[in-house]
Amino acid sequence: METTLTKNNSATRASGKTTKGGPSKTKTGPNVAAKIIEILEEQSAEDIVRLDLREKSSICDDMIVASGRSNRHVSALADYVKRGLKDVGEDKLGIEGLEQCDWVLIDAGDVILHLFRPEVREYYALEKMWSVPPVSDTAPQTGA
Repeated sequence: METTLTKNNSATRASGKTTKGGPSKTKTGPNVAAKIIEILEEQSAEDIVRLDLREKSSICDDMIVASGRSNRHVSALADYVKRGLKDVGEDKLGIEGLEQCDWVLIDAGDVILHLFRPEVREYYALEKMWSVPPVSDTAPQTGA
């Protein structure tokens, strides 16, 4: 099951058929995030989360975070995603972390995928970091 966090930090559960709207800023096709989620669900990835970063960051539009049960499962998930994206013409991928497979990052342009072993994911807590609302310079000061 996928969770989508939107710019107002609300979470929505969906079956992985969510697609991002609007034109892509890079050569990444608009359905890459949906394709990645479809592959992860087919290959039994755990705790799939899709973060909408369009209003938070210029590095990507979507960040997907998922867990594999072991180093071998994380490696297999990365391979399935790589092959699946290549099959749909998205073959310019940056991939890091395949040596250890504790944390594998796949950069697909407007979509960045983080694959973790569960304990490594818990330690880094990327979902928490990216779901924190931005700090306002005009926030009221509290007096002590």
